[in-house]
Amino acid sequence: MTTTDEASQQGQQDPREEPFEVDVELLTQDQLDGLIDEYCTRFHGLNESESPLAERGKVAAAIRRGELKVWFDPVENTAGLATGG
Repeated sequence: MTTTDEASQQGQQDPREEPFEVDVELLTQDQLDGLIDEYCTRFHGLNESESPLAERGKVAAAIRRGELKVWFDPVENTAGLATGG
């Protein structure tokens, strides 16, 4: 029996399927800019900013301070910015 089979039989998620934090230093500037843009526009219409991309500098600063982190979800094959750890 493999580890994956054991985890599914016990009702536990395979650890290889859990989202994980990505070191920002591993990303290109283009990748990071795309994540920042996505974060700024994700809730467009729900925030009070008429120009959500104007917040890019604040988001980049939050990443540098460690307040926002890059997370990768291997199941969905997506990355995004989020707080917490």
